[in-house]
Amino acid sequence: MDKYITGAMIKELRSRCGMTQSQLAEKLCVSDKTVSKWETGKGYPDITLIEPIAKVFNISVTELLSGKAMDNTNVSANMLRSLFYVCPVCGNIFHSMGKAQISCHGLSLPPLEAETEDGAHTLSVEKVEDEVYVSSEHEMTKEHYISFVAAVSTDRVQIVKLYPEGNAHARFKRDMVKGVYYYCNRDGLFYKKI
Repeated sequence: MDKYITGAMIKELRSRCGMTQSQLAEKLCVSDKTVSKWETGKGYPDITLIEPIAKVFNISVTELLSGKAMDNTNVSANMLRSLFYVCPVCGNIFHSMGKAQISCHGLSLPPLEAETEDGAHTLSVEKVEDEVYVSSEHEMTKEHYISFVAAVSTDRVQIVKLYPEGNAHARFKRDMVKGVYYYCNRDGLFYKKI
C-alpha cells in the first residue's frame, strides 16, 4: 500500500467514538502521550498496532489505511450497469455489477468505458428461437481481434471468450437479453443495445 494511517485519521475516529486519548491508549496498551504523538504527527503507530486500532474503531484495516469508510449497503446492483475490466498483461476478463477494486498482475484496472459501435466495429444480432446469435466481420488475427462478447439481461451476464484466428461469433440464451458488450483488443469496449 502507498498510504499509512495518519494522526488526523486516528483523532477523527477517536472523536467519532467519543473516546479520550487516555481511553484509546488504555485499549491499545500504550501511553496517552503516544496517542498524542500520533495525533500531532510526531510519530506513527507501530505496524503491529494497525489491526488492534482497526478493531477498537470497529473498521477494517483497509478502511483504516485508506482513510475512507467503506459502505457495505446494498446498492441495488443491476446487471444492466455491468462493468468490465481487462488485464493488459494476460487478457483476464473481470466483471462487476458496481464499483470494484480490481487488480491483476499487480496493476489496478480501471473499468472499461463502452462506446457505441462504429463503422469498424459492428455486430450483427439475430434472434433465433430461444437464442441470440451475434457475429462480426471484425478481423481475428493475433494482433487485432475481438476478445470477448457478453450478453446482458436484467438478471444475468453471459460471457463468451473469443480467441485470435477463431470466429467472431457467439450464441446466448435469449432470456431477456437487453444488450451486448464486445471488446476489441486494440480499440476497447463497445456496446450494442438490443
